[in-house]
Amino acid sequence: MMRELTDKLRATLRKYWRYEGFRPGQLETILSVVGSSLEGPPTGRDTLSLMPTGAGKSLLYQLPTMARKDGFCVVVTPLIALMKDQVDKLRARGISAVAVHSGMTPDQIDAALDNCVYGDVRFLYVAPERLASEMFRLRLPRMNPTLLAIDEAHCISQWGYDFRPSYLRIAEIRALIPATPVLALTASATEQVVEDIMAQLKMVGGKVVRTSFERPNLSYSVRKVEDKGGQLMRVIEGVPGAGIVYVRTRAGVEQLAAWLAEKGVYHGGMQAGERTLRQEEWTSDKKRIMVATNAFGMGIDKADVRFVVHWSVPDSVENYYQESGRAGRDGQRAYCLLLLSPDDRSRAVNRLEAEFPSLETIKQVYELIFNYLQVGIGEGRDYSFDFNVFDFCHVNKLFTWTALNAIRILQSNGYMVLTDESDHPARVMFCVSRDDLYRLRIERDDLDHFLRTIMRMYNGIFTEFRSVDEQEIASVSGYTVDRVKELFKTLWQLRVIRYIPSRRTPLLFFPMERLPVEDVYIAPNTYTIRKELAVSRSAQIFDYAGEGGGDFGSGVHGGKSGGEECRSVWLRRYFGEADPQECGVCDVCLSRRGKAAPSDECDESVGCGEGTELAGRQEVARPEDRQSQDGIGSPEGLRTGGSEGSSRPMTRRPQDGFAVRVRFSEQAVLDVIRERKPTVKQLVAMFAADPDRVLDSLDSLVAEGWVVIDATGIINLS
Repeated sequence: MMRELTDKLRATLRKYWRYEGFRPGQLETILSVVGSSLEGPPTGRDTLSLMPTGAGKSLLYQLPTMARKDGFCVVVTPLIALMKDQVDKLRARGISAVAVHSGMTPDQIDAALDNCVYGDVRFLYVAPERLASEMFRLRLPRMNPTLLAIDEAHCISQWGYDFRPSYLRIAEIRALIPATPVLALTASATEQVVEDIMAQLKMVGGKVVRTSFERPNLSYSVRKVEDKGGQLMRVIEGVPGAGIVYVRTRAGVEQLAAWLAEKGVYHGGMQAGERTLRQEEWTSDKKRIMVATNAFGMGIDKADVRFVVHWSVPDSVENYYQESGRAGRDGQRAYCLLLLSPDDRSRAVNRLEAEFPSLETIKQVYELIFNYLQVGIGEGRDYSFDFNVFDFCHVNKLFTWTALNAIRILQSNGYMVLTDESDHPARVMFCVSRDDLYRLRIERDDLDHFLRTIMRMYNGIFTEFRSVDEQEIASVSGYTVDRVKELFKTLWQLRVIRYIPSRRTPLLFFPMERLPVEDVYIAPNTYTIRKELAVSRSAQIFDYAGEGGGDFGSGVHGGKSGGEECRSVWLRRYFGEADPQECGVCDVCLSRRGKAAPSDECDESVGCGEGTELAGRQEVARPEDRQSQDGIGSPEGLRTGGSEGSSRPMTRRPQDGFAVRVRFSEQAVLDVIRERKPTVKQLVAMFAADPDRVLDSLDSLVAEGWVVIDATGIINLS
């Protein structure tokens, strides 16, 4: 019986995925959730699978579902972009799949859920905040799911690094489908988080499948440098192939991307409005280097990434492991480099303080958000709104960093959910009669073909706004996408159509109605305890880098520090593996063996071994200008270029040896903070002619830990 079951699974694997065999842990997990048969009621066990990034976790629920004739799987996943990507990939294989998330209208959600009940849909991807809706709960039992898959399962644990309270709803929906086995998936979870996942999902008697966190083809290194840019250029020049450079902030991404462009590096920065294009260019090898925030990479199907460089120190070991794990998925040698500067630790300490605004500030942000969106008390439940956080902060004179951290804590308490950016297609409606349009086609021959194409493709476009696919119109009409957009703009200027261009915006979803601000309760475990956990996680990543103790305390790892122990062994111990073997290719292992940079095991450009020279070869700033170096980005890099009394202009310096002159207003802001230690109100008053620029500058300084604002509102240099 088991042989027949395995053969059926292998046949399904070949049919849809064209693979001949399974990766470690895949077959064991699949057999656990399948049980004894692929027919009749599900007989599988609740299963938690821990697999490293790139190990093929999506196959664990897709394969058993497709192996059953009646297979239907509900997949809970928090990221809209990843959800859409998975749906597109399944449809490309001829498999019917739909998604339900906060970016959809109620009618669209209703139609998608009905298709799951009455149609031939095999996979329903659903955002966790939608689990509480009556619309979903009424239909779920009628879908007869054979498997419930929970992606990013660590989000259900309060001890995890990405706790999301909406995940706690999963236990409630299990009661609606008690016979359906649960498959929980995560790429990184400590033993404490594993136990919490099992308890929260009520996986009594469930099985845990662990695959090793070892990635033998990855060479981990940490470089402690003052010149991050020089070290990065050595990696780019010395390691062939595609790479990812992770930077903490979007402003930092744009600045580093611009600097690489000046160096002649063919890169793809993730500028707003160009993300999809840049990602496609990078995945198709038209661009070699991707500079991005840590949101980039989830669901990206690119196996030949040869290096991942962390320009900014990650928030946690879990984040670092996931992000660095996007290198070398093809099994070939790849390099993971963490760059550490002398002031990264102090900035991390200050940033942690800024991540937890006062309770009064959090409640103020709650009230301002609803006022901004014009939602009254008792209203807003189950509604989603486009939310431009920068405009919100501009209108309300708030620091962006403060607002985002307040929203994060409100989200942890279940009051709202700020989603990742979602694509909104262009929308078009004709605002002239058919007769007028016919006359226009005669008068403007250059528009005739385009107008006929639109009318053939979209019914009802004369009576209501219709979502249009500019890429599809381009394919049908023979025009480029840019030309299609130009023609739409021309028709709008001629007042022939009403045109809303496509855009990408985050969404703010409210799972409950607006409350009076005095009724807003912030639970201690989402504030005090979460703050303690954040400090602990930050301590652990510095411990990995060999910088234990100091501001964060010591002994967080329970073993040797990352500077004394093989990097791979340290990481595997962190995730609970017993007696891991040394990798032999990380910087620590190579240093012990006295090999500064053997070409067959570790490229010298990555900086493996103690003998590697630290001085960067791409230095631009003059040595006398380099008072200090710091992380790149809008909030990072504001330093005075001399002594206290020096009149030398201040520079914004990335940790790469180059300097960009800062505007006078920013220099003046920092000078005033250093000399007068004003309150926020006093600072704004001093620059009354341009308060927005002052607040933007201060926002950046606080976000990256260069200045701190104490409880009385006084601003000090860190």
